[in-house]
Amino acid sequence: MLLVQFKQADGQRRIGVLEDENREIHVVEGYTSTYELAQAAIAGRSSLQSLASAGLGTVVLDYAEVAKAGRLLPPLDHSDSAHCYVTGTGLTHLGSADGRDAMHKKISDVDTLTDSMKMFRMGLEGGKPRPGQTGVQPEWFYKGDGSIVCAGEQPLTMPQFALDGGEEPEIAALYVIAADGTPCRLGFAIGNEFSDHVTERQNYLYLAHSKLRVCAVGPALLLGDLPPHVEGMSRIRGVDGQVRWEKPFVSGEDNMSHTVANLEYHHFKYPLFRRPGDVHIHFFGTATLSCSDGIQVAPGETFEIDVAAFGPPLRNRLAVETLATPQIRPL
Repeated sequence: MLLVQFKQADGQRRIGVLEDENREIHVVEGYTSTYELAQAAIAGRSSLQSLASAGLGTVVLDYAEVAKAGRLLPPLDHSDSAHCYVTGTGLTHLGSADGRDAMHKKISDVDTLTDSMKMFRMGLEGGKPRPGQTGVQPEWFYKGDGSIVCAGEQPLTMPQFALDGGEEPEIAALYVIAADGTPCRLGFAIGNEFSDHVTERQNYLYLAHSKLRVCAVGPALLLGDLPPHVEGMSRIRGVDGQVRWEKPFVSGEDNMSHTVANLEYHHFKYPLFRRPGDVHIHFFGTATLSCSDGIQVAPGETFEIDVAAFGPPLRNRLAVETLATPQIRPL
């Protein structure tokens, strides 16, 4: 089941089930947000799918009209953006067959490995532990709070000081923390983790700076488990709407060096990330980047991430911030 959040024409928030065959939104009655539905499922020890199915009413909307009007919302958010953590893990995907072979050749000589390649090798060797065992820690980063999360069809705005605005097609897992501190996974969504790769390439220690950017998630939330093999296409469309770059990508555990369970354990092992009521959006990493092919995306061009299992593509236009850098005022 695919769940979407959106606004009605009058601005009221609603949720609905996306019926992908006809691209229609079947409105779920009784809930105004995914968060509200999740809290009800937690309290009633039920599933999101059963609650959503039980609440289906008679109202059906055209998805394309809602998207075109800019009324899509991220598939999960919190009324107080400070209570939503946006984080991620990197060096988790094996990449294409050619890239994998090249990587394996590089990691054979431990003495010449960069820190990135050492981390990748650690994941290959210990990222998929047996049930009941703890695997190796992945690379981890913080992106921001809920205020940085954009919905489909909204612009991704890079700061004036940014050196690059590049896509990262990923899958993100979405969570709500229950009253007893238990992380509850609602499902998965397409994400554009969006980073500054030019800044990161200057020095790996600039990774943290490169990640402090907006991101996009959605349009839909895929309830249930993540398929072990996910195929998608990442595209860059010019200002004329024509595709000027595209490349397939894969995800899911079959194409990763870590299990989802291992990535989840190493995030939620920290008590800070088990605070009741909080929302977490956690990116699982990518294997395909347009910047690796020498592509530089220009303002006005559009990122498009298309994965059939997740419903409609995630589309966002690149923009540049117009606000000046704030001046510090001593007190």
